Formats: sequence, C-alpha cells, structure tokens
Amino acid sequence: MVIMPVGKRIYLRRSMPDPDIVEGFRGLPASNVADVMNRNCAMNPRIRLLSIPNPEISVGVAFTVKARAGDNLVIHAAMQYIGEGDYLVISNEGDTTRSLLGDIMLNYLFHLRKIAGIVVDGPIRDLGSVKTWNFPIYATGSCPVGPYKEGPGEVNVPIACGEVSVHPGDIILADVDGVIVIPRVDAPVILTEARAYYAKDQAKVTLAKEGKLDRAWVEEALVKKEFEIIDDKYDC
Repeated sequence: MVIMPVGKRIYLRRSMPDPDIVEGFRGLPASNVADVMNRNCAMNPRIRLLSIPNPEISVGVAFTVKARAGDNLVIHAAMQYIGEGDYLVISNEGDTTRSLLGDIMLNYLFHLRKIAGIVVDGPIRDLGSVKTWNFPIYATGSCPVGPYKEGPGEVNVPIACGEVSVHPGDIILADVDGVIVIPRVDAPVILTEARAYYAKDQAKVTLAKEGKLDRAWVEEALVKKEFEIIDDKYDC
C-alpha cells in the first residue's frame, strides 16, 4: 500500500467502538463520566456549546480532522466521507482569527450527512443562523472572516483538540458543560463505572435537597490539611 506524504493523508477507515457501548453513554452527564476517568478527559472550556441541541447530551464516534490554522480545505474533504453517527472533531493549531465552517457547510453536515455533532477548536461563522439549531455545535466562538482553502491537512489521524488527544474511533460525549473524549479501548470499563457513579451521584442530589447529605468529610479534610479556623476578623 502506498502511503501519501504526511500532512496530506485521508484515511477512510477507523477502528470503531461497539455500537452498544456508544449508545450506552447516551444520557450520562459528561461530568459523571469525566469523574470516573479521573477528571483527565475534558476539552478546554474555550470550546463551548453554540447551539441548542435536544436532548442536551450527545454522543458519537470521532471522525478527526487535522486542519492547517485558518484553512478548511481538508474539512471539505472530510465532508465527502463522514456519515451518520460520526462526531466531526477538528484541530486548528489554536487559531482564532478565521472561521472554519459556516451555515452552508453546517447545513450539509446536519441535514445531508446527519452526523452526531461538531467540535472545532476554532471559530465558526453565521452564528445568527445556526445558534438555535437542534444540532450540537461546539466551537470557540464566532468570527466573520472566512478561511483559506489551500491545505495541507489530514483526515482520521490522531489530533489534539482543546488540549486533549483524540484518536479516530474514540467516543465523544458532550453536553452543556462541554466535551469529553472517551478512548475507544477503555470505553467498556468506563461505561460500567460511569453508570454506577451516576446512580450514586443522583442519590446524593436527593440527599442534598432534603438536607441529609453527610458532609463530615469536609471537617476531616480541613483537620488533615492543618487548616486553622479563627473565630475573629482579619485586620490589615
């Protein structure tokens, strides 16, 4: 097999997760899943939800794009091959000066390709047209200036998006809190632990509402960390 030069490669195949595992994460808050992953899986909060998806929690399989800063040629290439259930995840070398997608591209991905959602480490434009869509759109914000279409770029290679590594075929879980990445190979174990954690967390919410939540651990932690409790005011 002849491999194209690094920087101009489009891989059409991915190692895919079990569809039942992917569906199993649907309905689980990103925060609970992040907690069982030792809180080491969330994208930088500069990447935020810009639309109004219903339900709020979305899940899909990472279809990765490594874009050149401010250039969307390879994103257009990815749009030729991405499909239903895929989550388009785009790196952008930290650039915020040019939008990478607008309403024409977003309409195509939403209505024609029926993808699960979009995460782009950079701005989009035409926000006024898309901000009320029932479609998950995560980006750093909006910018009226459009992109170049020169390349290079790569499709379905490992990328960094929001300071988190994303491999093709990883599971993307997103809600109003943000986006987390679940490694494909670890997903079955994470799902089992996250379901149990979610059940315990919901029970704690009920106890908190009823004033029955045990908070003795706070005093214990303060003592252990040698905090001083002073019944007086601070004078300067």
